Amino acid sequence: MNPETPGGLAPDAPDTPDAPDDLDALVASWRRWMQRHDDTMTTDDLDELEGHLLDRVDAFVASGLTHDEAFLIAVKRLGSTDDLSREYAREHSERLWKQLVLDDSAGGGMAGGEADAAGGPLPFHRRANGLAVALVLGVGAGLAVKLVALATDDPSAVLLNAAVIVLPFLAAWFAWRRRPSIAVLTGVAASFVAAGLALNLYPFAGTDDGASVGGMTSATGILAMIGSYVGLWLVVGIVEAGGAWRSGTARMDFIRFSGEWFVYYVLIALVGGALSALTIGVFSSIGVDVAPFVGEWVLPCGAAGAVLVAAWLVGAKQRVIENIAPVLTKVFTPLFTLMMLALIVAALVQWNVVDANRDLLIAFDLVLVVVVALLVYSLSARDPLLPPGWFDRLVLVMLAAALVVDVIVLIAMVGRTGEFGFSANKTASLGLNLILLVNLAWATRLQVGFLRRRTGFAALERWQTGYLPVYLAWAAALLLVFPPVFDFA
Repeated sequence: MNPETPGGLAPDAPDTPDAPDDLDALVASWRRWMQRHDDTMTTDDLDELEGHLLDRVDAFVASGLTHDEAFLIAVKRLGSTDDLSREYAREHSERLWKQLVLDDSAGGGMAGGEADAAGGPLPFHRRANGLAVALVLGVGAGLAVKLVALATDDPSAVLLNAAVIVLPFLAAWFAWRRRPSIAVLTGVAASFVAAGLALNLYPFAGTDDGASVGGMTSATGILAMIGSYVGLWLVVGIVEAGGAWRSGTARMDFIRFSGEWFVYYVLIALVGGALSALTIGVFSSIGVDVAPFVGEWVLPCGAAGAVLVAAWLVGAKQRVIENIAPVLTKVFTPLFTLMMLALIVAALVQWNVVDANRDLLIAFDLVLVVVVALLVYSLSARDPLLPPGWFDRLVLVMLAAALVVDVIVLIAMVGRTGEFGFSANKTASLGLNLILLVNLAWATRLQVGFLRRRTGFAALERWQTGYLPVYLAWAAALLLVFPPVFDFA
């Protein structure tokens, strides 16, 4: 058993673990582990959690378990009980925004009263939980984006290479936190180099009548850019997992991180956009035009730096956002279920979906991607110990509706391909549709089994985490295979 986990704390205890004195040793070891792995937790927080832990231990001992058995089960249950999580988040969520301002003085800000295992004050770099490192890497990402923009004088080149420019800094952040092996870091670095070479050496040919994204009109160039975003993000997940990329738990943790990171990034973007507009308005009122500076420096550098800040926020403010996640899932899942049902009714009444244009079919594919994201995120936020409930039945309705829509869109895509022939965009959309179809079909089967109590919840998670390499392979195909196959059109 891993001695770095709460379940592996027994080596710190004496040889006779079935006594109150040895229970005290186990609890003391648990407190040390908690302080080492959560720098934002205060002594009062630990005292409160310890009280809950000991109450559970006493209950298990009263039912006939030994002290060490009761302790191990209580530690496991402590982190998986919804009522306790809600109670803890409710009592401490008021500290969220206070903790965003770190005070280096004793007793100030969130640092006040925090102590290490020896009772002394925690160092600032531990209280900040890596904020300084994240800020340095964020500044580096912003400057890297601006250097590429100045060197190329081509905004489309920055957009094309955005993942290659910014995500290495995020990988460095995870490498600093997780300490993966040199072999893992070498493989990840090689992936970034390969992506950078493909994006910049492939002779993408633009057209005057093609769709434009950020100044790019090459269909294969746009697909390669999308593939680099998705593929390199998943590659960064290997670093976040500390190299344990085969672990289903590590993959689900990265899925959870991705959803929480997206929430924080959107919040930062909204606040940053509002602040930029206010700054431009204030300066324009005194006759100073700062719009060029904001547009050319603040926004691109801020967008890149926010990637690192959002990543830091996920780790530093994990308790609160983990209680936001189920709320967001429960809000948007019914809405998307209604959207799927309405789309099915429209298709049956008018059957216009089959004759829809390419852009509309791509939009439907994006809606299906959101449905899969909602499914995965609902799994990551769900307590696996709870029995099936009304929300699980609603998820089944959403999956069934999405499956029907997927089949309708697939029929339309096959019809368009047969009429107009294959192209990069149609082939990419068709491939994505087939990937989603397989995922949704098997996920629906597993969901039915779960509701009938014939399939364990772990099977639902394993299917989604095991499907991540499929997305990675498809993203790699968009980046490396599609451009030469379709003559870089």
